[in-house]
Amino acid sequence: KVLADNDNLASDVLKGADEIARFMGLTRRAIYHAAAQGALPVFRMGETILARKTTLLAWIAGQEQTARARAAA
Repeated sequence: KVLADNDNLASDVLKGADEIARFMGLTRRAIYHAAAQGALPVFRMGETILARKTTLLAWIAGQEQTARARAAA
């Protein structure tokens, strides 16, 4: 059970700005900039920036809802 959970975690975590950028279709520079501004749900392990795919997808969905609500107002 623990091994299966670790396998799921490993496949959910994006390691480094390059992986995060590829996943989101952005540039590495854009990822570093957004992370520095606190505008992207990432975390660090030492010097490495990381993000969960599931967290990014939920964040994107939230951004879309906010944009729709503003457009409707």
